[in-house]
Amino acid sequence: MTDKDYEDIPGTFVFDADRSRQGYWLNQFCISLRSAESRQAMKDDPEAHMAKFAMTEDQKQAVRDRAWNRLLELGGNIYYTSKLAAFDGINFQNLAAMMTGVSREEYRDMMLHGGRSIEGNRSKSEWEDK
Repeated sequence: MTDKDYEDIPGTFVFDADRSRQGYWLNQFCISLRSAESRQAMKDDPEAHMAKFAMTEDQKQAVRDRAWNRLLELGGNIYYTSKLAAFDGINFQNLAAMMTGVSREEYRDMMLHGGRSIEGNRSKSEWEDK
């Protein structure tokens, strides 16, 4: 992927055309979990189910680790990767809290009060300890 101005946003992986291409098979895997047959295949043999999709080893490892932010970095679309979370019984609010490193209650409170502060979150160049 090429350097883009928005790659400087801390903790954010913009799902653009490049990331879409990078994550195509990862997203196909995640969206497969919509069907009961695929969910059962994933329960029965996760490695065999993942092998049906031409994911990179890094993508497969992120799935194994349930490394939610890494999945986005590797081209996952949040709406597709949330299917994997749902497979694990994790609702979207809990997933978002996990991805932001706060408790569900802290995440809910943050969203009810306008979201995360923009201070220090606009650009990595703002960080003093880069």
